[in-house]
Amino acid sequence: MKTLLRFILAPVLSIALVMVMAFAPAASAQQYGVRAGDRLEIQVVEDESLNRAVTVLPGGSITFPYAGNMNVGGQSATTIANRISQSLAGIMASPPTVFVNVVPIEPVPTAEEVEEAVINIYIMGEAAQPGAKAVLPGTTFLQALSQAGGLTPFAATKRIQLRRASMPGQVITVNYSAIMRGATMNLDPVLAEGDVIIVPERSLFE
Repeated sequence: MKTLLRFILAPVLSIALVMVMAFAPAASAQQYGVRAGDRLEIQVVEDESLNRAVTVLPGGSITFPYAGNMNVGGQSATTIANRISQSLAGIMASPPTVFVNVVPIEPVPTAEEVEEAVINIYIMGEAAQPGAKAVLPGTTFLQALSQAGGLTPFAATKRIQLRRASMPGQVITVNYSAIMRGATMNLDPVLAEGDVIIVPERSLFE
């Protein structure tokens, strides 16, 4: 009888172990606490017009329609999805189904990593940690500011400059304040080798 039970249970236990191993990475991803610079891909099943990708700003906040400014730093994808669903419940017949996928910001490579794997950019002015930065290809404007610790209280947030090494003499002005208010997340350009971000000091009446 015992031999028969072992014969029956062995395959069942093997299948269960495989299922646990398969779902473990997904569970781990859901428990990851987001941080500044991470990108959140948000999907609202009941209303596709609300689907969007947002970058977690320095300080850990995002802006989402009908939810306003949300502090999500350190929270899991599941927690953020539930909060957005609750915020949207007031404009829908029932709380909608919300999915959040986190695309983590890549860590700054160490000195031991291959030099060709990074690009060099420069952040000047009223950033918390200005200076030369080695970042991975694909790093965006907001992610770079996050890696520089965000902005100081004296930053002129409405007129941050991006000077492209590939476009000498041309200046792209970024209204960081507007992004913080949720006006737009479209102006978050991907940086290239030699790009310079200049954060001016705000004037007396700014």
